[in-house]
Amino acid sequence: MKNTPTKRNLSLFAERVYDMVCAIKKGTVLTYGEVALRSGNPRAARAVGTLMRNNYDKTVPCHRVIRSDGKIGEYNRGGPEKKRALLISEGVILK
Repeated sequence: MKNTPTKRNLSLFAERVYDMVCAIKKGTVLTYGEVALRSGNPRAARAVGTLMRNNYDKTVPCHRVIRSDGKIGEYNRGGPEKKRALLISEGVILK
């Protein structure tokens, strides 16, 4: 549990998800499905989405996780417009 928020009682999968998301480099994105796969459960894309939706820890860059169709998706800290602005500011080229 490297960069995972420590003030939570997390499942092993949740710890892996947060670690994976914390490892996404600035200027890049992963899909919810890619995060699920790399976290050990390829069928848990929705669970990743739920974890990101409920994440308010600013050390976890949940804005770097997008939908598999390339769309931005939601963002719990300002909506999709804020998520788009953050990604653009980091150099992500969006569809």
